[in-house]
Amino acid sequence: MIGIVSVLVVLAIILLASIIRVLREYERGVIFRLGRFLKVKGPGLIILLPFIDRMVRTSLRLLTLDIPPQDIITRDNVTVKVNAVLYFRVLDPQKAVIVVEDFLFATSQLAQTTLRSVLGESELDDLLSSREVINQRLQETLDADTDPWGVKVAKVEVKHVDLPQEMQRAIAKQAEAERERRAKIIHAEGEFQASSKLAEAASIIGKEPAALQLRFLQTLTEVATENNSTMIFPVPLDLFTPFLQKKEPKVSGSSGD
Repeated sequence: MIGIVSVLVVLAIILLASIIRVLREYERGVIFRLGRFLKVKGPGLIILLPFIDRMVRTSLRLLTLDIPPQDIITRDNVTVKVNAVLYFRVLDPQKAVIVVEDFLFATSQLAQTTLRSVLGESELDDLLSSREVINQRLQETLDADTDPWGVKVAKVEVKHVDLPQEMQRAIAKQAEAERERRAKIIHAEGEFQASSKLAEAASIIGKEPAALQLRFLQTLTEVATENNSTMIFPVPLDLFTPFLQKKEPKVSGSSGD
């Protein structure tokens, strides 16, 4: 008798376990009755008809998918290895269960092929410098393809671009040449500005001889202060012209007898 009761208790527990389901806030249950779609239920307590209803549990949380490295030939015929990360979630559990057999596997394969396709249409410079534009193109393309599956692609990020060694050396040489070009341009602009200012100063000093004399004396003072050695400078005669003019005798007019 005790054995029969124990068996009945076990059967009752199994029956209740097959009838009652509890879904979390982020979960939904796709209910099938006798093989036909009935409705999407959840979250909370779900009661199923035993041996008649079947439930497929689906999570609505954001999922992260690591896209393995893909060998890609860019539009300018450079072979690179690129990997990325994909963020997506299920918006329509009914489509995610009915339309596609395994939406995780399908999304993963689609992400790999789309990565090769989109990056194959881009040049290497765009892949290295316009990463945000490429990520946006990947997101839009994948989102359009997964929409019939009830899957929303939120974001795609290219993580790493692995370049061949010879391409890395070529890019390093190109960057060095670019830095040298900018340095030469900056130096030339500085020389041009300095020559313009010197030309203006020479024009001003040429109009005022006294300014040239003052500049000469200022240079002598600076040299004498900074250097202790004896230096000989030719003194222009223009410095003494004012003094010579003061010492010249005034020529008086001839007096009449």
